[in-house]
Amino acid sequence: MSQTFQNLPPIADGGAAVITGAASGIGLAAARRFAGLGLPVVLADQSEEKLRAAEISIREAGGRVVAVPTDVSKASDFERLRDLTHSHFGDVGVLLLNAGTGANPGATWQNQDAWRALIDVNFWGVLNGAQAFLPAMIESGRAGYVIATGSKQGITTPPGNPAYNVSKAAVKAYTEAMQHELRNTAGCRISAHLLIPGFTFTGMTGGGLVTEKPTAAWTTDQVIEFMLESLGRGDFYILCPDNDVSRETDEKRMAWAIGDAIENRPPLSRWHPDWQDRFAAYMASQTS
Repeated sequence: MSQTFQNLPPIADGGAAVITGAASGIGLAAARRFAGLGLPVVLADQSEEKLRAAEISIREAGGRVVAVPTDVSKASDFERLRDLTHSHFGDVGVLLLNAGTGANPGATWQNQDAWRALIDVNFWGVLNGAQAFLPAMIESGRAGYVIATGSKQGITTPPGNPAYNVSKAAVKAYTEAMQHELRNTAGCRISAHLLIPGFTFTGMTGGGLVTEKPTAAWTTDQVIEFMLESLGRGDFYILCPDNDVSRETDEKRMAWAIGDAIENRPPLSRWHPDWQDRFAAYMASQTS
């Protein structure tokens, strides 16, 4: 069910779109779509070569665009990005905090530096961006969006990459708190939203080794179209399906995950040998 917020702005209202992780994947698809809607676009990414290529492709398509090399783990880089954005295009209408890494640091008791590096990008890249841009966005009095890219793994936390799960769970909690605070700030017309992609074909797919889109995956363009449709409905949780997993399946998996705490089951019971059959039966049952 949609969660409706008051005074949701149209996307193409003239404010600039600032996108992190914009040189490829979901970020680049968003940049192209926003530029096509007439928004000036600011591309932020750490890869200068890919960033330059993205800038050229959008400019050749007629878009107004500026590319700014940015390390999202550094607050100072975001301050520079904010200042350059304001000097080029003025107010910000859309802030898409999308930069992320899928690197796997391994077990919970190993590789502290690698854990820190991943969380610095995936979580601090959202917090740094929000803290750099939101004060001016709120003060401007104009309507706008802050969209953070989360993950289903931040909700169901499957085994395999605990550091990634932790970072995306933090993004979810942070963005929920952000929306609560924004809607309770007098005169604020900014709305926060959590983008939760499904299986999406990007440069991270299969560790970057997959060169053709898997049948089960959505394209990045499909994710952005779904995001725009969801924003139009006023959804906070932009929960994307894909070609393999339906909305119903996602909802049941998420309900089971929170059920571990409610039912006092072992954590991650979905993958626990004593509970796997019960989980399979639950998934096979009809939704009430």
